[in-house]
Parts: sequence; C-alpha cells; structure tokens
Amino acid sequence: MKTLRLILASLLLPLATVDANVVRPAPDFVVAGGKTLRSLRGQPVVLLVAPSPRSKAFRSQVKRLEKDYRRFAAQNAVFVAAFTESSEGLRTNIPFAVASNGAAVAARYGLTGPFHLLVIGRDGNIDLLTSKVSGSYAVRDAILNNYTMQAASRRL
Repeated sequence: MKTLRLILASLLLPLATVDANVVRPAPDFVVAGGKTLRSLRGQPVVLLVAPSPRSKAFRSQVKRLEKDYRRFAAQNAVFVAAFTESSEGLRTNIPFAVASNGAAVAARYGLTGPFHLLVIGRDGNIDLLTSKVSGSYAVRDAILNNYTMQAASRRL
C-alpha cells in the first residue's frame, strides 16, 4: 500500500507543480477575429476595459502607453480593448485588438466601474489589475517582472 501511494504521488506531483504557477488565472475571452486569450499564451497581454474609446480614462491611458509602445512591441505585447458600451471611434497609434463582447469580458473578470487596466503575463497570470490610469512604467514593470520571473528569482 505504501508503494502504491509513492507511485501515485510521483505521478501527480508534476501535475500539481504545473498548475501551481498559475496563481491568478485570467479568464478566457474571444477577441474580434476569433482569437482567444488562451491562444495568445506566451505573449503578455495588456487589457483595457472601458465604456468606449472616447472615455476620458481610456484616452488618458492610451496616451501614456503610446510613449513607450516600441518597448512593449519588443516584448511582443498584445493590446486588447474591451468596450462595455460602444467601440466606435477607436483612434490610436497602438494596434488594439477589440474583444468581441466587452461587457462579457468585464463580467468574467468581475470588473465594475468605468475603467480597468490589466496585464496578463505570458504564463496566463493576472500580473496587474488596477482601476486607475497608470504610467507606462507600471505596465512595463508588470510585463518584465511577471509571476514566472518572480518565482525563478526566488529559486536562485
């Protein structure tokens, strides 16, 4: 019986450690064009949730992100906008993918309020979640110092 427990434990341990890295998993959603968040795994995703592209917080956040867009592009970051009311009037130098149903995305993440910024790491973790307009440095830091990097540095 003891041998059977050891065998089962050795088989189940690798499965437990794989899932242990995803501490705050980001719920999946569909982006216009049929791609899903899960299909973007391996790339950091910057998700902006707002009522419309004309909302003050959305425009302010985009303006801050545009300044460092080249740095984000070097990290293969994908920018996604989820509009809860209207997606008309999106004008920016950043190529945004638009979520198919912004209200559903907000509901899946449990977001209430007019604006939210999320950074979803390469590993699928929510590395940053805020309802405030943030500087591009905060987004860049969340991309560079994601959960996987933090876990690796603790092991050293």
